[in-house]
Amino acid sequence: MRLMIIGHLEGYIGMAGKIALKKGAKVLHCEDITEALGALRNGKGADLAMVDVKLSIADLVQKLDAERIHMPIVACGVSSDSRAAVKAIEAGAKEYVPLPPDPDLIAAVLAAVAEENNTMIAGDLAMKRILQLADKIAPSDATILITGESGTGKEVMSRYVHEKSKRNGGSFIAVNCAAIPENLLESELFGHEKGAFTGAIGRRIGKFEEASGGTLLLDEVSEMAPSLQAKLLRAIQEKEITRVGSNDVVKIDIRIVATSNRNLEEAVQKGEFREDLYFRLNVVNLTLPALRERPSDILPLAQLFADKFAEDNGVETKKISSDAQAKLKSYPWRGNIRELENTMHRAILIALEEEIEPEAIHLSQSAFSTHSVSSSPVETQQNTPAQPLQNPGGVEGLVGQSIADVERQMILNTLDHCLGNRTHAAKVLGISIRTLRNKLNLYKEDNASVNVG
Repeated sequence: MRLMIIGHLEGYIGMAGKIALKKGAKVLHCEDITEALGALRNGKGADLAMVDVKLSIADLVQKLDAERIHMPIVACGVSSDSRAAVKAIEAGAKEYVPLPPDPDLIAAVLAAVAEENNTMIAGDLAMKRILQLADKIAPSDATILITGESGTGKEVMSRYVHEKSKRNGGSFIAVNCAAIPENLLESELFGHEKGAFTGAIGRRIGKFEEASGGTLLLDEVSEMAPSLQAKLLRAIQEKEITRVGSNDVVKIDIRIVATSNRNLEEAVQKGEFREDLYFRLNVVNLTLPALRERPSDILPLAQLFADKFAEDNGVETKKISSDAQAKLKSYPWRGNIRELENTMHRAILIALEEEIEPEAIHLSQSAFSTHSVSSSPVETQQNTPAQPLQNPGGVEGLVGQSIADVERQMILNTLDHCLGNRTHAAKVLGISIRTLRNKLNLYKEDNASVNVG
């Protein structure tokens, strides 16, 4: 855990820092927002910032967003003025912590950030085998490619490997290659010099340098543009990078973990992904099973999420009733662990009984239908007489609409069905995440309501 404390806090800064240090955090103190931004640009990253409420939280949030630096902010101060706390939350702070600091509260804040949904449950045999392989290769510096459907826990596995490695004292830095536009991803990875492009107001250390001594996760690496794939290959081979706008070579010392929910061998055959890069990344492959392929883990995960969200929302913890358990086990979970997590979040909030009742488990009926049809297609064809299609409001309802309108409706409905998860929606639609992102940007410009989780 890397904690950045920004501000003076009237002498309590040292106390908060000492508490965090005792809890195992690495603490960096910056006097003001300018110093903090300078430290972040120079690669002194942080997993969490505790900021004096007297500083402009809104200004900090805005500048972090402008430079694509993702760091949760906790406002804190000695003032008992509740309006200051409310203003900080409205400006973008995740939480407000009163000072003098309470050790238990500081510990709870650090634990909440450090958790990051990193709990690894692997009771099912299919998952146990993967975990055994992960334990075996984690101590090495071998590059790892983690594959699996969207929502199967690839980033959680990446963090698990990092914690089990000899680099666990270093940073774990994650970059979502699908979420960052192509023209910005190069700078995000390799950094840039002042004036390298419009908006480059100062030198910025990239994720390769920031992860020095630790692990760099390239999430959804399959969505990286071909031009950047070549630069990534060189960085892995030569163990050096060059910042945008510079000719100076910077040596790097990191372990690479990459993830993808696509079949990279097929992407190579289609010319969408470099074959040489694929072999560089795929030194060791961990293929995570879908949740439906590890059925004995469904209930332990469901209870874990129910307990977590009960605590997060300040509601009573509840066990899952036997009828609700049966409902959870019979569902195909196309959205995997992420869908289960969202389902249990809703369930714990709306449950009315002493135990979570089946009615609180809201599941997609279309998923049941798809699962039942695909599970036994031969039996369906042999035993079910031909029936005319019954689809009120289907094709007939599309008559008179343009192709663009139909496409827009399909994309937005699919995104909503996938609970706002763009990667999952893109896979269902059969398009790349980049294409989906461009479509959604167009819809936003037209003031469409876009549900992105």
